[in-house]
Amino acid sequence: MKAKVHEMNIEKDKLEIIKWVTTLKDETSIERLKMLKNSPSKTDWWDQISDEEKNAIDKGLADIKAGRLKPHKEVRKLYEKWL
Repeated sequence: MKAKVHEMNIEKDKLEIIKWVTTLKDETSIERLKMLKNSPSKTDWWDQISDEEKNAIDKGLADIKAGRLKPHKEVRKLYEKWL
């Protein structure tokens, strides 16, 4: 039963990623995703990113755990002039 729930969560995550990717306008992000898609699956992407990127991810995860989140609508409104 636990495996089935995990599988459902993965499918949900995939759909959320697809939805997010369709909103991307940043060419760098799209290029990185293409590189990830085309890279051999034996290499862990974590080992291929910079320390700066790892630190940014770790900071984001800490913000999530601490509840420092903003709804997508609010963030889009804040940064809409750059989007």
